[in-house]
Amino acid sequence: MSSILGISAFYHDSAACILIDGKIVAAAQEERFTRKKHDPNYPHNAIEFVLKFSKLNLSDVDQIVFFEKPFLKFERLLETYVAFAPKGFLSFSKAMPLWIKEKLFQKNLLFNKLKEHDKNYKSDRNIFFSDHHLSHAASAFFPSPFDEAVILTADGVGEWATTTVAIGKKNNLQVKKEIHFPHSLGLLYSAFTYYIGFKVNSGEYKLMGLAPYGNPIYEDKVKMLIDLKDDGTFRLDQKYFNYATGLTMTNEKFNTLFGQKPRNPVNAKITQFHMDIAASIQKVTEEIMISLAKSIREEYGIKNLCLAGGVALNCVANGKILKEKIFDNIWIQPAAGDAGGSLGAALALWHIDQGNKRLVNFDDDMKGSYLGTEFNQDEIENKLKSLGANYEILEYEELIDKTANLLSKGKAIGWFQGRMEFGPRALGNRSILGDPRSDKMQKNLNLKVKYRESFRPFAPSILREDLSEWFDINIDSPYMLLVANINMNKKIEMTNVQKKLFGIDKLNIKRSEIPAVTHVDYSARVQTVTKETNSRYYDLISKFKEKTGCPVLVNTSFNVRGEPIVNSPIDAYKCFMRTELDYLVIGNCFLKKENQNSNLKKNYTENFELD
Repeated sequence: MSSILGISAFYHDSAACILIDGKIVAAAQEERFTRKKHDPNYPHNAIEFVLKFSKLNLSDVDQIVFFEKPFLKFERLLETYVAFAPKGFLSFSKAMPLWIKEKLFQKNLLFNKLKEHDKNYKSDRNIFFSDHHLSHAASAFFPSPFDEAVILTADGVGEWATTTVAIGKKNNLQVKKEIHFPHSLGLLYSAFTYYIGFKVNSGEYKLMGLAPYGNPIYEDKVKMLIDLKDDGTFRLDQKYFNYATGLTMTNEKFNTLFGQKPRNPVNAKITQFHMDIAASIQKVTEEIMISLAKSIREEYGIKNLCLAGGVALNCVANGKILKEKIFDNIWIQPAAGDAGGSLGAALALWHIDQGNKRLVNFDDDMKGSYLGTEFNQDEIENKLKSLGANYEILEYEELIDKTANLLSKGKAIGWFQGRMEFGPRALGNRSILGDPRSDKMQKNLNLKVKYRESFRPFAPSILREDLSEWFDINIDSPYMLLVANINMNKKIEMTNVQKKLFGIDKLNIKRSEIPAVTHVDYSARVQTVTKETNSRYYDLISKFKEKTGCPVLVNTSFNVRGEPIVNSPIDAYKCFMRTELDYLVIGNCFLKKENQNSNLKKNYTENFELD
């Protein structure tokens, strides 16, 4: 038996994974254990989990691989500061002490941290380092259902690369082209995330969700920031940005171009201006990604596309690439951001460096991305008892029937089952569920359960066999990474008066038979569910369909704003008691809010830094 531990850490979304004989066994993000969203620290808890799940001590692990090369990253940092000198001295003076003390000697740092797991771990000779974008590309290709594919990765920045094109064939993968820092589509999108007043490396999905409320009237101004070629390659005009050496993303020249200063996230409202800015950068991002996709399809002639890197989490852009029919098939790594780098680094070591054979799984090798923690019924009950929770235990059929019935009556339910998901999306195991037919569900879940902005959209989980009846798409979308339009026969057309509304005024218009998951542009971020991948969730949706005729549930992550997705039964119960959720279903335990001790209720804002 051969084992590889993959680690990503020290920027954001630290994570760990274990491969055994090349198969993905376990993977998890550190944030789920520490309860610190996007936790960048050494993933001690995630490593402990994957080792325990695999029944391994650290000294039993054959190789350990880190997802990027710190020396190359340091080189980029130094060269950037020299190129922009003396402008970046303040940022340089803040960064250098940490690099000199820790990051430059990361192998030594990792070795010392790893020894904490196992006193018998005595040598650092089995620690390896992958390239950041190679890790992303490997995470996208090797678990994919393709024998051959072109892989497009795009994010903020790795060591030097910000965008790469690679070719994967069987057990090999080669990076063919790169765009280098400071020219970065991810950083461009993050600059607008910052400008609109959302948190960088966290709020980009908010920017994407806000875009349909606006009109892309600033598209030409956005393009003034970019030298965009026909093949999708680009350069950013650094006169408008401050991210290379400064302490902010944008500068005064940027503000002057768009006519306003960055929105203050604490006390400034989101206006039509911000919605139009969001629409404009989203449209340009889609145009760049489509141009890149077209050019690499034409150049390499390969019919399959894999995507990874933070930009691959832009499910609207992914949906546009799919709709353009540039490639015959598309597969996107569900943990497309830095967390997935731990997985990619391990897979690259196994296949590329060690030359091990790859057996293609035509469903993919991610196991539905259900790779995290799991709790048996006894563990669940013991943890609930320790909290003083009031629950009843139901047989499986009764549990499914009762939950589906309550959902059909408009109740909001916390649903905690099986193994935790790896990646940023809840896929039916750590989810909050609702009735998509309700025209009040989106607003209520946002304001009363998630405690977040009312404009934020929710995803539909739909039985795979019913997909094409409801949405303009007919391919698997198990990871909620493709956006599709709702079918014409399910739409409710807006009146002329409604069409003239602007911004958030559009929010409360009922525009389809499933308004809770239909965004203002008639789109939805679709998750397809099959019996083979998640039988319990499939049975629940099937029972809901039996009762209502609707094969769809609202699915949003089980957490409140600023909190990572729940990991343990204790996390789930605390979140249940901090929100206006009506019920909690955890394993075979069924909990009703009004039966709980009111003294156990908590104010969530005391626990988490808002995003």
